[in-house]
Amino acid sequence: MAKSKNVPDNEKVAIVTGGARGIGLEICRELLDVGMAVTAVDISAENLEKAQAELACDKFATVALDVTDSEGFEKLVSDVVEKHGRVDVMVNNAGITRDNIVIMMSDEDWDLVLKVNLKSAFIGTREAGKVMMRQRCGSIINMSSYSGLEGNRGQGNYAASKAGMIGMSKSAAKELAKRNVRVNCICPGFIKTEMTDAISQEAKDIALTMIPMQKMGNPSNIAKGVAFLACDASEYITGQTLSIDGGMHM
Repeated sequence: MAKSKNVPDNEKVAIVTGGARGIGLEICRELLDVGMAVTAVDISAENLEKAQAELACDKFATVALDVTDSEGFEKLVSDVVEKHGRVDVMVNNAGITRDNIVIMMSDEDWDLVLKVNLKSAFIGTREAGKVMMRQRCGSIINMSSYSGLEGNRGQGNYAASKAGMIGMSKSAAKELAKRNVRVNCICPGFIKTEMTDAISQEAKDIALTMIPMQKMGNPSNIAKGVAFLACDASEYITGQTLSIDGGMHM
């Protein structure tokens, strides 16, 4: 079974959901750079193959999984423990959008976003938390959003899922703290990804007026925040929500 004490950052074992592209892939890269063994989880086998080719090293593994599948997630965590002896870092990053104004939003789009974004983070927190409690150490990082703090037009389902994640994370932080297991959230702001690349220039210009630093962030900004919360430098931080957004939520 896993060690019952903290291990050096360069020996830690991490799982990252939604790890095949975008912010998730950059998180995997950053955690590998500090020496962790990383398992990237994603529903797309094709994207995982690309990630494996890009980050190829003996400390990087990939698993194709629907993160809303409780049994599959439980097996994932069990397999990582069997391979490495422990799980030190759980990054619940997987998420989707199905945007529409509330009065036009379908039940299906509401349910799907809440399931993929919030339920998967709950499952990941639960399954990794069980292992970390036995280890008496670990860091769980849930990827919320600026939308979860402020709401956003056309994103009632997304904002609800991300706000719910913050509440769930604070509750879990209080429950797990006595076993030296930390639970925190990160709230990215306007970050340059494939998703934001598809937004019109007019919409980007409007968004930039809301950012005191007057520029978009990049996935590396988020990944470095994750690495901080994953490492021992943040060993006395739990139940917190870290906004990485150029000052949007100020």
